[in-house]
Amino acid sequence: MTENTQTPSSPDSELPTAYTPADVEGKLYERWVERGYFTADPASEKPPYTIVIPPPNVTGSLHLGHAFQHTLMDALTRRKRMQGYESLWLPGMDHAGIATQNKVEQQLAEEGKSRHDLGREAFVERVWQWKEEYGGKILGQMRRLGDGVDWSRERFTMDEGLSKAVQTIFKKLYDDGLIYRAERIINWCPRCLTAISDIEVEYQEDAGELVSIQYGEGEDTLVVATTRAETMLGDTAVAVHPDDERYKHLVGKQIKLPLTDRTIPVVADTHVDPEFGTGCVKVTPAHDPNDFAIGQRHNLPNMTIMDEHGVITVHGPFLGLDRYEARSAVVGALREQGRIVAEKRPYLHSVGHCSRCSTTVEPRLSLQWWVKVETLAKAAGDAVRDGRVAIHPVEMEKRYFDWVDNLNDWCISRQLWWGHRIPVWYGPAGEVVCLGPDDEAPTGEGWTQDTDVLDTWFSSGLWPFSTLGWPEKTPDLEKFYSTDVLVTGHDIIFFWVARMMMFGLYAMDGEVPFKTIALTGLVRDERGKKMSKSFGNVVDPLDWMDKYGSDAVRFTLAKGANPGTDVPIGEDWVQASSKFANKIWNATRFALMNGATIEGELPPAEQLSATDRWILSRLNKTIAQVDAYYEDFQFSKLSEALYHFAWDEVFDWYVELSKTTFFAGGEQAKVSARVLGEVLDVMLRLLHPVVPFVTETLWTTLTGRESLVIADWPKAVSVPGADAPGGFRDDAAEAEIGSIQTLTKEVRRFRKEQGLDDKQKVPARLDLTGTVLAAHEAAIRQVLRLQPEGESFSATATLPVAGATVALDLSGTIDVDAERKRLTKDLGAAEKEKQQAEAKLGNEAFLAKAPDNVVDKIKGRLAKAEADIARIQAQLETLPTA
Repeated sequence: MTENTQTPSSPDSELPTAYTPADVEGKLYERWVERGYFTADPASEKPPYTIVIPPPNVTGSLHLGHAFQHTLMDALTRRKRMQGYESLWLPGMDHAGIATQNKVEQQLAEEGKSRHDLGREAFVERVWQWKEEYGGKILGQMRRLGDGVDWSRERFTMDEGLSKAVQTIFKKLYDDGLIYRAERIINWCPRCLTAISDIEVEYQEDAGELVSIQYGEGEDTLVVATTRAETMLGDTAVAVHPDDERYKHLVGKQIKLPLTDRTIPVVADTHVDPEFGTGCVKVTPAHDPNDFAIGQRHNLPNMTIMDEHGVITVHGPFLGLDRYEARSAVVGALREQGRIVAEKRPYLHSVGHCSRCSTTVEPRLSLQWWVKVETLAKAAGDAVRDGRVAIHPVEMEKRYFDWVDNLNDWCISRQLWWGHRIPVWYGPAGEVVCLGPDDEAPTGEGWTQDTDVLDTWFSSGLWPFSTLGWPEKTPDLEKFYSTDVLVTGHDIIFFWVARMMMFGLYAMDGEVPFKTIALTGLVRDERGKKMSKSFGNVVDPLDWMDKYGSDAVRFTLAKGANPGTDVPIGEDWVQASSKFANKIWNATRFALMNGATIEGELPPAEQLSATDRWILSRLNKTIAQVDAYYEDFQFSKLSEALYHFAWDEVFDWYVELSKTTFFAGGEQAKVSARVLGEVLDVMLRLLHPVVPFVTETLWTTLTGRESLVIADWPKAVSVPGADAPGGFRDDAAEAEIGSIQTLTKEVRRFRKEQGLDDKQKVPARLDLTGTVLAAHEAAIRQVLRLQPEGESFSATATLPVAGATVALDLSGTIDVDAERKRLTKDLGAAEKEKQQAEAKLGNEAFLAKAPDNVVDKIKGRLAKAEADIARIQAQLETLPTA
């Protein structure tokens, strides 16, 4: 698309007096979508820039974490589009297997039914109906935020194309020996009735019990400690360390397992820590991953004692008891036999819980499907080590390597009905057939498909290339893969990032799925506390958008976005960002009313005032600064730079210093109006990726052109007759205006100390002779609200600043005697502070013992006291004598 072919209009009367986001945002967004600004063209000759959205769950709604990451992704893609890239930000949703199935099962429970009442096919159809009716709420909320995504490419992890991709890669992995089926210990949720991965287990400190139990009889006894006494029913050994002299005589012997009619061996294994507890460990291979590994090394039997609901399935007295009921019953029975050696309650220990429903996870031996990750994980690590993929910030590399270098095989099967069903068929004679997407399912009596579905992260791991049409060689895949940046939270490096790296490199012949991984922190409340419903501090970003506008929420989030670190956010900060948007609006209205324009070239340097040259020089430095921050994903710093340039330099300084020029009119006013138009044009372009709505409204009004979305990203501004590398720069003008700023700040500080408001007019005599300030007297008086001295002028305070002198007549505005008393009291306190600091620093005994940081602190106190004394004495000298 081409930008800016329309003729600029005369827009000063087109802006309402106040900015109302609700009147602007919705209409603007729909216009952007209708005009196809966000739709990427694979046939374009422009270089591609691609970001795929981390697909939110179909059950989800927009939370502050989404709003945060979406703001950053939108800023990146909007800027790249303005820079001339064919920018694709691809949206979509994840089918969220467990979460979505739970939603529909809850609905059925309200009807007095279960999924088994419907049967698999009808239940899956019911989930699709739920998805169509209730799912995807977040997509509408993304529009509200201003997400510039390509809606024509919206994908869903269960749609036809992505399902084909899932079957294709499963078949490929299976044929390559990288997918297998085996009995292993998995994390089992007795509520969701499915296996869950290690990364879907959330650990928290629970108050349980630690009981020490005596095993064996007579001399052949030892003591084990456990927090899960019920699992002793499945013990098949006791393990001790091979070098532990206390138990060497028992290794290889059979000892009596309490409460049962079984004996179990004592085995020697280096996994046991002889220094911990009694140095003896009960071994339950079917219900603990470490015990399973010991069992494999010693060829121990695996004895499963619980069913999928966590109910005991063995040993008469405890048969049919829930795991917690069984725990109490087992401890009680052992106590009766005198086998409880010690008990500790409460015993705080880390316990895994299902991240979906918070049920305590039960380690359980189960026949599941697994991905063999060794070679895949190595490739994922190598891609970062050899520089094909950059992790930002670089400090996060260690966390990534710690994970991929120690990755265990991945359990990919889930005992659910909603999801991608395992494409494996079993025949009546034990045949096992894995089908690709174009293969015909076997027919005949006795053939059945595996009942499990794939882990949700299996399909989302294909997201960077499946969404572009893989396994077909589509124009989208050819143009937009690999993607440029993955923006995601550091908390899902393990869930998602590593999965995409493994699958992308495997499926795409070593081509990385993304060139940069930009990791963000988590959004927290203004006190830095994690947002949680239980804490009562969760914020719905839509509420803030309703109150302050989407731009205010976006700017607040971007301003807090330091790479890899958490982002505190509070309503006060959003309110401040709303004031910033209003400031941009009001200042632009003022500029337009005073003729700000982009028509024609900038005037040559000799026609520009020092103020004009200063703001153009500062503009070019800001452009360079913002560009550098974008390339380093320093969103907080670029937002701060834009905030201070817009509010401080453009509005508070340039506009204020130029008011006398505008009010005077004439040729110089036209020159400054053209400069102001240029500055606003560039400033609004720079701000647009972060605050798109207010900037779009103001920029199209200023320029009369079509849209900022398709405008060019700013380059360094050149001034005729003053070309220079990096655009126009004028250090002399910056120094000159710097002198005005120094004088202004000093006078304002003095006025504040006298209790005078900045807007209060004060008679003043300015002696600017021989300084660069001489040409700016009118502007200085305008900014400082300084009136002409008049016939009755009496200099009650004189301030020497920046080589000039400012004499103020404060008679009638301050009580000179009271001010002298106040300053004298302050001077005494400063002199006392100086004496105390000098005494300590002059004490050699103190200096010999005091740490360096303490000495440095006292030196700082001394320097501050001396500065305070000089300042107060200067103020006293400015007061009139009695």
